[in-house]
Amino acid sequence: MDSKTLLEVKNLSVTLGGKEILKNVSFSVAPQEVLAVIGPNGAGKSVLLKALIGLLKSLSGTIVWKKNIKIGYLPQRFHVDSYLPMTVYEFLKLKPNYDGSGEKVLSLVGLDVVWLKKNLAHLSGGELQKVLLAWALIDNPEILLFDEPTENVDIVGQESIYNILHHLQDVVGVAIIIISHDLNVVYRYANNVICINKNMLCYGAPDATLTADRLSELYSDHAFFHHHHEHEGHHEHHHEEK
Repeated sequence: MDSKTLLEVKNLSVTLGGKEILKNVSFSVAPQEVLAVIGPNGAGKSVLLKALIGLLKSLSGTIVWKKNIKIGYLPQRFHVDSYLPMTVYEFLKLKPNYDGSGEKVLSLVGLDVVWLKKNLAHLSGGELQKVLLAWALIDNPEILLFDEPTENVDIVGQESIYNILHHLQDVVGVAIIIISHDLNVVYRYANNVICINKNMLCYGAPDATLTADRLSELYSDHAFFHHHHEHEGHHEHHHEEK
C-alpha cells in the first residue's frame, strides 16, 4: 500500500446468513478525500462500512488501513429514548478516553458551548447528527465513515450537515466515506464515487463515472434515476480534486 494511502480494499466479498452480500469490491482512499458510496436499497452499502471497521467476520479479500489510523464511524440510526435524562455533555463524556474537548468539538460542527447543557432527547434529527459528529471528532480521526448522515433530517439541516463535512475536510484535513442517496450531493462534494449493487459496478470521479447508462443500470427505478440525473449539468464542486 502506498505510504500516503489511508485505506486500500481489494476484492472484498461479504457473506451473511449463507448469502453473498458484497462481491469483489476494490477501492482506495487518500488523505482528505471524500468517497461517496451509492446504490439502491439492499445493495450492501451499510454492510460495506461495517466490514471496513471490523464488525463483520465472514468476508474474503483484503482491507488494509494505514498503521495506527484513527477512524470515526456514525451508524445509519441512533435511537435516543425520550425519557433518557442525559445532557450533551454527559453523552460526550461517555466517549472512552474523553479529554474534555466537548466545547471544541461542538464548535467544529457549528454548535456553541450552551449546547453542552441541552437534553439529548430534545434535539431535532439534524441537531442530534451534529452531536454524534462531535462525538466522532473527539478522537481526532483521520477518516470519518457516515451511513446516510441526513436520514430523517429536514432539507435545511441536510445542507448544514454537508457543509460541515466539507468544512471538516478542508480545515481539519479529515477524509470521508459517505453513503448517500442524493446524487447531487455526490457531484457536489465527492472526489470519487463507488457504485455497488452486490457487485461493484463503477468507481472513479463522479463526472466521468456516473454516465446515464451506468446510473440506469445501477438504479432500476427509472423515476429515481431521472430525478437526480437531470441536475448533472448544473452541479458545482466546492473543492478541487486532492
